[in-house]
Amino acid sequence: MKITRETLISEALKLNPRAAQILMGFGMGCLGCPSSQMESIGQAAEIHGIDLEKLLEALNQ
Repeated sequence: MKITRETLISEALKLNPRAAQILMGFGMGCLGCPSSQMESIGQAAEIHGIDLEKLLEALNQ
């Protein structure tokens, strides 16, 4: 299954064993935050000022 801008962070963490490491590498250090469990990758990228296309590429490698 491919990770998209609509994929919830909680789902991405299940789909890609390296997702937490990748997300933190992009500056998302709040993966344990309760709101991150209901936030999409696209929403998180926007909030953190992260290039969504680069993030999705890394998550889907």
